[in-house]
Amino acid sequence: ASGRARPSNREPRLARKFLYVFAVLIALVIAGAIAYRLAGNRILRMALVPSETFQAQASVDPRVYAERKMWIARPDIPGNPARWTPAGYTPAPAGQAKAAVFFIHPTSYIGRAHWNAALDDAETNARAAIFLRGQASAFNDSADIWAPRYRQATFGAFLTSEASATQALDLAYRDVAAAFDTFVHQVDPKRPIILAGHSQGALHLTRLLREKIAGTPIARRIVAAYVVGWPVSKTTDLPALGLPECTRPDQARCLLSWQSFAEPADPSLITDLYDTTTGFDGRPRKGSPMVCTNPLTGTAGAAAPASANRGTLYPSADLSTATIQPGKVPARCDPRGVLLIGTPPDVGGYVLPGNNYHVYDYSLFWANVRADAASRLAAFGAGA
Repeated sequence: ASGRARPSNREPRLARKFLYVFAVLIALVIAGAIAYRLAGNRILRMALVPSETFQAQASVDPRVYAERKMWIARPDIPGNPARWTPAGYTPAPAGQAKAAVFFIHPTSYIGRAHWNAALDDAETNARAAIFLRGQASAFNDSADIWAPRYRQATFGAFLTSEASATQALDLAYRDVAAAFDTFVHQVDPKRPIILAGHSQGALHLTRLLREKIAGTPIARRIVAAYVVGWPVSKTTDLPALGLPECTRPDQARCLLSWQSFAEPADPSLITDLYDTTTGFDGRPRKGSPMVCTNPLTGTAGAAAPASANRGTLYPSADLSTATIQPGKVPARCDPRGVLLIGTPPDVGGYVLPGNNYHVYDYSLFWANVRADAASRLAAFGAGA
């Protein structure tokens, strides 16, 4: 199909390897939670956390992001993975979409040799491209997609309180911030902007909102921010992000967030950690509700049947492509802010413990996310 990026034979193998390892890592985290009382944090450190001390690296000059090689997706890159679409869908012509998306991809570096990925790590970048096909592609009929390479923190950085982990995440964010500065200068200043990310990318997006966007002239250009696969406290986080929670499907200048679990759901791996952390306003997050946008309705705290699902991506056996199937997956927000999707759907073998469908947060609702972005862009243009 026109605009479809043809993956190499190597990429599907990398995706399978990565997602399998990711599931194993999560299982180890759960096992470690039990073992913690007996052996402390030693087991987790040995299995997942880099043994080296964080090595300081120079910040990237934003001007470096003027080069194509610093982007996994942008409008002028041949074979742009974010322009992939399933049969029956086509992306807007490159450079002609009404808006621009700044998309921050999730963790694709799983090594423990270093705290941060190298920008030229071929396997890490190939995995990131796979994520763009299944996630960022949902926006490609409304916007040109820009997704930077960045020296992302490794998975183990999320499993330790070591100073090195914080330094690794700071380094990753500095790259994202530098890329965003270049993005803003290269995109027409009158053009609307959609912000989106997943997992580690969503974490960096929350910092970007606080430090680069909230209270600045750029904020007036934001159509919506999709902070997906990362918890956002309604009471201690949301006010600092400069955007209210989306409560209507025709609302612009607002924030969406969800974390997907099939039933019976056990989100304790997320909520237990969440309850030990401090919000952006300095208050404890413990017990506070998380933002939960139902992607089937575009509203907060809502429930919707499977019939409201316009299309879920079902991957092929080798993960090289996917088909779209409507009416398969329902969604409802529980009181704490977890998105429940009913009986476990058979969308792939990479479901994490607790019926956690984190890997599929976008693809479960791909067609609805696509329609949601278009609706909010129309509302933005109408001044809503």
